[in-house]
Amino acid sequence: MNTTRGNDYYALLARHDAMRLRRQMLSPGAVAAPDRTTAGGAHRPPCDEADRRLILGGLHLVTPFDDLITHLYEVMFGRWPYLRSLFPDSMTFQRQHLAQVFGYLTDRLDRPDEVAATFTRLGRDHRKLGVRPAHYEAFEAALCEALRARAGARWTAELEGAWLRMLRFAVGAMVAGADAAITEPPAWHATVVGHELRRPDLAVLRVRTHERYPYRAGQYGALEAPSLPHAWRQYSMACAPRADDEIEFHVRRTGAGGVSEALVSRTRVGDTLRLGPAAGTMTLDGHLTHDLLLVAGGTGLAPFKALVDELGTRPPGDRRVHLFVGARHRADLYDRDWLADVERRRPWLRVLPVFGGTPATVAAVRRHGERLGLDWSGRAAAVSGPPEMVRATVAELRDLGLPADRIRHDPLPGAP
Repeated sequence: MNTTRGNDYYALLARHDAMRLRRQMLSPGAVAAPDRTTAGGAHRPPCDEADRRLILGGLHLVTPFDDLITHLYEVMFGRWPYLRSLFPDSMTFQRQHLAQVFGYLTDRLDRPDEVAATFTRLGRDHRKLGVRPAHYEAFEAALCEALRARAGARWTAELEGAWLRMLRFAVGAMVAGADAAITEPPAWHATVVGHELRRPDLAVLRVRTHERYPYRAGQYGALEAPSLPHAWRQYSMACAPRADDEIEFHVRRTGAGGVSEALVSRTRVGDTLRLGPAAGTMTLDGHLTHDLLLVAGGTGLAPFKALVDELGTRPPGDRRVHLFVGARHRADLYDRDWLADVERRRPWLRVLPVFGGTPATVAAVRRHGERLGLDWSGRAAAVSGPPEMVRATVAELRDLGLPADRIRHDPLPGAP
């Protein structure tokens, strides 16, 4: 992508949003509130029972979604070449993400409130990509052509109508989410002030945002490296909000050519990153009424460092916090200095390193509770790390009697 041209585009969008916000402030009634009956509200579902039967009954015509998505982007970039500049050079992750979106939508046709909430958040987040309502119209036209091509002669006008109603419900929620976030920047710029390689494949980054970045301990944000425009990956903040606007991230390189490699191997002090809006519900309640059980694997330690930071600013009371830190080997404990020091400074915190990977970590949680007579079912819990570790730990905690509504974790693969 031409960087100058891309910067001009985002500057134009910023001016457009500023003018809309000014009009809204001067004339509060000039910008109508989103119609919640069509833009992601609970009053009208994405489709009725007849549509659900049509979509699910014809799903085999367009799945797996890989060919459908390939054709969709070919059509969209062929008709509207300028849209290509809004996407990263490599479309691999984007195609996977869109397949997850389609799967999520078709799995939840009977849960409009959940779909509306998810796509409202996506709409807020997609502002950082420069997405505007006109782009959704181009996407819809390309999707219709791709659906017809993928399904062939068995595609019907009724099926297409059902898909469009489902899509427009999700898009309406995204537009509403974007409109509701007009008072905040689409993305925040941050300068790298620290870049420390803890292992060849893992870096601790410290960045300072150019303006206040609103987030809560336990949340995550998407990062864009300057060498990979429009490619974003989500990372948890590893500290509670600070007065100097400095934020810490833990990044493990997961493959060649992606954002993680750019952040670990090709990012230097002085570089400017972009940071998307904060998200996630793995946060502390205003009044903490339960002892805490925290289970981390790998860089899943990051959000728990932030939670411990926040807890350290609260009156100690009589709370107890157990932090299990799972790793394959002792050398994988990349933040050993913090682990060794934090327990001394926080007498209410017990840190328990576990070696051997996911099975060992899950077994250690049960074994430690049994040995010391701790009833985990009376705790609030949070789990962070590789998806397989999160799933196994959540299942173990449920088996130990901990209610699902007191177990928090970040979204697992399959949710957009």
